[in-house]
Amino acid sequence: MTTPSFSESLIGIVADLSRDLPAEQRYQRLLAAMQQIFPCDAAALLQLDGDYLKPLAVDGLSVDTMGRRFRAADHPRLSRLLHSRSPIRFPADSPLPDPYDGLVEGVDQQLHVHDCMGASLYIDEKPWGVLTLDAMNPATFDRIDPLELRTFIGLTEATVKAAARMDALAARAERQQQVAQALQAESGIPEIVGQSEVMRRLLDEIAIVAQSHLSVLVLGETGVGKELVARRIHGRSGRADQPLVYVNCAALPENIAESELFGHVKGAFSGAVADRAGKFEIADGGTLFLDEVGELPLALQAKLLRALQSGEIQRVGSDRHIEVDVRIVAATNRDLHSEVADGRFRADLYHRLSVYPVQVPPLRERGRDVLLLAGYLLEANQRRLGVAGLRLSAEAKQQLLGYRWPGNVRELEHLLSRAALKAIAEHGNGRGSVILRTAHLGLDDDGTATPVTQPEASETVAVSPGLPLKEALEQYQRELIEQRLQLHDDNMAAAARSLGINRSNFHRLLKRLGIR
Repeated sequence: MTTPSFSESLIGIVADLSRDLPAEQRYQRLLAAMQQIFPCDAAALLQLDGDYLKPLAVDGLSVDTMGRRFRAADHPRLSRLLHSRSPIRFPADSPLPDPYDGLVEGVDQQLHVHDCMGASLYIDEKPWGVLTLDAMNPATFDRIDPLELRTFIGLTEATVKAAARMDALAARAERQQQVAQALQAESGIPEIVGQSEVMRRLLDEIAIVAQSHLSVLVLGETGVGKELVARRIHGRSGRADQPLVYVNCAALPENIAESELFGHVKGAFSGAVADRAGKFEIADGGTLFLDEVGELPLALQAKLLRALQSGEIQRVGSDRHIEVDVRIVAATNRDLHSEVADGRFRADLYHRLSVYPVQVPPLRERGRDVLLLAGYLLEANQRRLGVAGLRLSAEAKQQLLGYRWPGNVRELEHLLSRAALKAIAEHGNGRGSVILRTAHLGLDDDGTATPVTQPEASETVAVSPGLPLKEALEQYQRELIEQRLQLHDDNMAAAARSLGINRSNFHRLLKRLGIR
C-alpha cells in the first residue's frame, strides 16, 4: 500500500477539524497521521495540567502510560520541551533520563540509544502541552523536513484549539478539569482515573447530579473510591467555592457525636469549656460529606433526620435554633435496604439521604482501567520512593488484569506499594527504571485467585516474655486491635464488631492504649 504524501495527510487532519469527534478519537487520529508523515516507534500527545503532563493520546506506548501523570520538574526532557518554542531533538547519547523508559511496547528495558524529539504546543500564546516522538533507530529523524515538522505542529495546535471550541464533551471536560485543579490545589485530592464504560457512566451521573441541590447517597464496596466521588460531586456543584466538610460516622463516639455534628455551648457537659460550632455550621453554604453513614447509632439518626427536614440545628445545651444551608452527600458500603428491614437504620432517614443514589463500580468490573490506575499509582510511588521509574512487566500487567480485586482500588494501591519496595530492594540503588514482575506482586500464577485470608489476629499476636501481667495484657490488646484495624481497612466500626466491643468502649480503649 502506498504511504500517503505529506499534503494528503494534512488534508485528512484538516477534514477532521470539521467533524464531530470525541476529543480522544480526534487526538488519536492526529497521532496516526503523524506516524504516517514522520514514522517512529512511539508518539504521545500530553497536556499540561498544573505541574504535570497528562497523556491524552499515545501510540506505541503501553496502556498504563495513559494513567500516568508526568511531573515536568522530574523529567528534564519534558521540561526542556515545555520551555522551548522550537522543536528539540535529543542526542542519542544524551545523559538526560527518558520518561518513557520501560513504557515502549515490546521494549521491557531502558532506552539506552534511540532517537528522541519533541515540541511544545502553545494555544493563545500559553503553553498547552507537548508532542513527543521516539524511535529505536538513532538515525530515524535525520530526514525530517523542518518546515513539514513546523507545519504539523501548527496544525496540531489548531486541532487542539478546535477541539476545545467545537467538541461539547471536550468543553465540558475542560471546565471540570479547571474545577478539579482548584480542588487539588486546596486539598491535594487525586483525580478519578478510568476510561471504561462503567466509569464513563459514573462520571456522567456525577455531572448530572452535581449541579442539583439533591442529597446523594454514594454506594459501593470498600476501597472503590466513594470519597473521591463525593468530592467530585462537590467540586462540580455550585457550592464548589464553599467548604466540603468530612465526617467519618464510624469514628464518632456516641457520647460526643451530637456535639460533633451540631456543636455545643459552654457548660453543656463536662469538658465543654467554650462554645463550639459543629460540622453542620462549618459546612453552611457548602457540602457535608457523611462517610460510612450506615454506622450511625439509631439515636443520632433521629436527630440527623430532624436537622435535614427542618434545615435547622440546635447546639447541645442551647435552646436557640440555627438555620443552615447544607447539601448532604453520604456514603456507605452497607446494604441500607437490609439495614432498614432489620431495624438498624431508619427508613425515613434512608429515603431522605438516597434522593439520588450513585453506585461506584468495583475494580473487577472496570476492565483495563486497572492498568491506567496502576500507571497513576506507580508514578506517584516513584516520586515518593526517589527512583527514576517504576514499570510493569508484560506478565505483571496480565496478572493485574486477571485478578478479582476484592479490596478494589485501595487493594491495588497497597499491592503496588509493596511490590515497588520489593522490586527496588532487588534492583539496588542503580540508575534506571525498576521493573515490577509477577514475583513482586505476590499473586497466584494465573492472577485470578482470591487472596489468602489473613489469619485471625489472635492467632498471630505475640507478647514479649518477662512482662508484668498488666503490661503484657496491654501489649496483647494493642497488637490485636492494630491487626483487626488492618484486617478491616481501618474501619473502626467493623473492627469493633469483630472484637465484640461496643463502639464507644472501643474508642475509649484506643485512647487508653495510645492507638491512632
